[in-house]
Amino acid sequence: MQDFLKKAFLEEIETVSSIQELFNLKAKYIGKKGIITEKIRNLGSLAPDERKTQGKILNELKNFIEEKVKNKELELKQREISEALKKDFIDITLPGKDYYFGGSHPVNKTLLEIIDIFREIGFTVEEGPEIELDYYNFEALNIPKNHPARDMQATFYVSEDVVLRTHTSPVQVRVMEKKKPPLRFISPGKVYRCDSDVTHTPMFHQVEGLMVDEEVSFSHLKGVLVYFLQRLFGENIPVRFRPSFFPFTEPSTEIDIGCIICGAKGCRVCKGTGWLEVLGAGMVHPNVFKFAGYPEGVYTGFAFGMGVERLTMLKYGIDDIRLFFENDIRFLRQF
Repeated sequence: MQDFLKKAFLEEIETVSSIQELFNLKAKYIGKKGIITEKIRNLGSLAPDERKTQGKILNELKNFIEEKVKNKELELKQREISEALKKDFIDITLPGKDYYFGGSHPVNKTLLEIIDIFREIGFTVEEGPEIELDYYNFEALNIPKNHPARDMQATFYVSEDVVLRTHTSPVQVRVMEKKKPPLRFISPGKVYRCDSDVTHTPMFHQVEGLMVDEEVSFSHLKGVLVYFLQRLFGENIPVRFRPSFFPFTEPSTEIDIGCIICGAKGCRVCKGTGWLEVLGAGMVHPNVFKFAGYPEGVYTGFAFGMGVERLTMLKYGIDDIRLFFENDIRFLRQF
């Protein structure tokens, strides 16, 4: 009987292919209700001599089965490890993965560079709300209701008297209400207009600046802005000033730089003129000083404004403003 059980166990263990099957086989023979265990329990019914002989044989068979199960378990576990390694095989001859470090967005890079340049010459930074009162966005800047100059800026209206600011100039009025000259600051931030094409987006960034003191002249305006543009685009960049109109400055001017694409020779980007518009500026209109509560005829000053995306496009040779906001990793990796 013992030889038959041993032979049957050996045949069955050869067919085992998993740890669970092995545990089931072990339970079948030497578990609490296993075949060998039951026989050991029944030894008490045998004669003493036969009990001793059968007990020795059964214990040897039990130990044999335990040893076989132990070896089979090691074999199955090693097989599982080998199969797992095959599935997770790593070819060390393949090239490694590329990891890219994050960097500043090109608009942020340009914005921070602009701020640093103006800080070098004594300008501080002031900020204001993006949801602005119509009064600060227009009226206090000499643009009363129904003024045709409002058509220059397609405005998002929150309500009749509240807008998404169309420029950062309202910050200038707010600061002048709280502080007395001398003033010298810039106001960077987001602005909003109803416009969207290859050169315009509904949201973009501006930096506007203001300098107010006694005897501030147009020469100061020219000196500051020429210095700024030549620091941003290179000291050899040509700069010119053209007459223009802005309701909050008088006289007003637009500033051009020599086209950095063609070297001021004339191309498609500059429409053959050799010049690119980059800034608007002018001497602060006396009416703006009145709204700020400054005494008439005591102070003069100049203001200027620029679009950061516009300057970034020129600085890096980008031809579509929408690229800044599409989050295309191929574009952003270039910076």
